[in-house]
Amino acid sequence: MLTRPLTRILLGAVIAGNGINLLVLSATGSAGREPLLYGVELGRVTDPLPQAIALTAIVITLATTAFLLAMAYRSHQLTGTDEVHDDDEDRRIVLRAEVLGERDELREQYRAEAEPSAEAQRRYRAERRRLRARLRADRALQARGRDASGDLWHDVLGADAEDYAAGRPTERPEPPTNRGDTG
Repeated sequence: MLTRPLTRILLGAVIAGNGINLLVLSATGSAGREPLLYGVELGRVTDPLPQAIALTAIVITLATTAFLLAMAYRSHQLTGTDEVHDDDEDRRIVLRAEVLGERDELREQYRAEAEPSAEAQRRYRAERRRLRARLRADRALQARGRDASGDLWHDVLGADAEDYAAGRPTERPEPPTNRGDTG
């Protein structure tokens, strides 16, 4: 259930939901009389609360299944796979924490020396430049990722079904075919 493909997550959620329903219903004990009959001893009546909880769990499992199926379908339409990819923002936060941690360690090492030598100062500055370059490269990668095609409709939402049915071309700009004189 903790793997990357959404179909495995979906199957795990369905199996877990069914297992929880069976656990709740089996924990109620043996079946008794209907709880809505008048004149029946209370000791012989079935408790309706576990059945209501199981029914609620079934509805929640159905809604979760529908949501995960929709996500898997949309992911397959956009990327050709239902694999869950790492979020760029999460990667950036982790990278920033690593860089800040390395910078703090570097600063502590630099300040621990009584009188840093010219070589130590040069190494310190070079390491800081390396850390800054690493952050800049990650920001540039994120900026390129955000500009997939510049068309939010096609990148995220997809094209209209009417366009496909009518055979109309979508509004996605075509790359230039003109190669010039070097051709």
